[in-house]
Amino acid sequence: MLNTEPNIAAPDDFYEALLALHQDLSPEQGRQVDARLILLLCNHIGDPAVLRQAMARAREGIVPAGHDATLAARA
Repeated sequence: MLNTEPNIAAPDDFYEALLALHQDLSPEQGRQVDARLILLLCNHIGDPAVLRQAMARAREGIVPAGHDATLAARA
């Protein structure tokens, strides 16, 4: 089961480290680092069901490009 409760010790420190990870990188390099980090964390989790729950949760409320947000909210 996906844990969505706050679970990071020292979250402010973690956020600072996450920002530092992207320091001096171009937007494209930042996306590459993000993708690598995601894959490393997915491998660490390892449970496909939990990963699918996380993917669904991450996608919630995101309107696909080119779609009207008002129409998508009604669907």
